[in-house]
Amino acid sequence: MRVTIAHVALRAGVSKATVSRVLNGKGETDAATEARVRRVVKELGYVPSARAVSLAKGRTGVVGVLAPTLTRPWIAQVMQGVADSMERSGHGLMLFTRGLGDDSFRRFAGHVDANAFDGLLVIEPEETAPAVAKMAAAGLPVVLISDREAGPGTPVVATGNQPGARQAAQHLLALGRRRPLVVGGPEGYDCAVSRITAFTDAFAEAGFPIPPQARFPGDYSGESGRVAVSSAVADGVEFDAVFTHNDLSASGVLQMLTQVGRPVPHDVAVASFDDAGHAALTAPPLTAVRRPLRDMGAEAARLLAAALDGGAAAAAAAAGAVDAAGPVAIATELVVRESTVGVR
Repeated sequence: MRVTIAHVALRAGVSKATVSRVLNGKGETDAATEARVRRVVKELGYVPSARAVSLAKGRTGVVGVLAPTLTRPWIAQVMQGVADSMERSGHGLMLFTRGLGDDSFRRFAGHVDANAFDGLLVIEPEETAPAVAKMAAAGLPVVLISDREAGPGTPVVATGNQPGARQAAQHLLALGRRRPLVVGGPEGYDCAVSRITAFTDAFAEAGFPIPPQARFPGDYSGESGRVAVSSAVADGVEFDAVFTHNDLSASGVLQMLTQVGRPVPHDVAVASFDDAGHAALTAPPLTAVRRPLRDMGAEAARLLAAALDGGAAAAAAAAGAVDAAGPVAIATELVVRESTVGVR
């Protein structure tokens, strides 16, 4: 038979409300009564339900995570960082995606209205940014993993898109590459704009501006890399390097370069952004700007847990400090592999 709070109250000769006050540290009972209740709890092996404790404290012990999708390779690493950090702080996770578009977001918003979690961590808010901003303004603690600017009081964890892209450009320039193709990311994504702009600016500053015909749109897919190379070859665009917004696009670039007989890296050097897991497994292994994805997730979760544990005043102070300093930018690292330097 499961021991309940009623059993504890009966054995200790007190009310259920008194037992609840003792277990929740309310400090409203005398020392002798508290000692007796705690002794009975131990004797009976009573374990309060998590739901009961949460209701008593006005907290769920759970944080929500809103992600665009789980199909992007880098999302899993971010989520692992979030999960590791939240487990250490004693919080559970409730995961939502926007995989079904507006239907997904409506279901998610219903959980927000029902106070199903204590705080929210949002990965790449993009089109949901205005709605998320309203949730934050209404008092829900929110932390973003994003390259977009957030509203006042909302901490943001970002990656070093511009420094990372410049690292890749400087690496290719140092190798004597002067005519790169660039394959961008989805239209409207700030990270895509930042990476490609920083890369092209670095080449322009070195005296080698990249012409419009050497710039191609992308959509995170390997197909966008294949299309960029095949289009450049068909149009007679001369190039000796390719830089892509992400690893999947670069894998498509490598495949198409093999098909058109342009050996890597001797004829064409290839570099990408992300290093999200499979870059070391391509043929040849891919030089990539590594985003510390797990660290980004862990830092965002740490900020959210600190806001929740510190209460509203601490959350406001922390958010103000973040606002003053700007987004928390996690540094990138250029990982050089055989797609740019050959076999060493």
